[in-house]
Amino acid sequence: MIEKLEQMLKQGQDNSMLRFGLGKAYLDNKQPDEAIEHFQVCLQHDKNYSAAWKLLGKCYVELKNWGKAAEIYQQGINIANEKGDKQAEKEMQVFLKRCNKQLNK
Repeated sequence: MIEKLEQMLKQGQDNSMLRFGLGKAYLDNKQPDEAIEHFQVCLQHDKNYSAAWKLLGKCYVELKNWGKAAEIYQQGINIANEKGDKQAEKEMQVFLKRCNKQLNK
């Protein structure tokens, strides 16, 4: 899957959906460092992509970078709230609370 998506990228097909797909594929493959780059570019294409904010936060959780994860989740919550994406907003609020618990240990 990753090879196919990377090939599409090399052929010049760079958009938010492709970058999200690559990010998710790398995250699912336990490669959060590689996933971060693609989620960041995805959000450059479309800053309102709630799912990308959520999974970008998850990448930082996987890396145990609780502060950065919390920052990303807060940004994602703000975006989801602005666009009325209540489900993503609620999920990221739960994840943000978990990050804050880790930070307060």
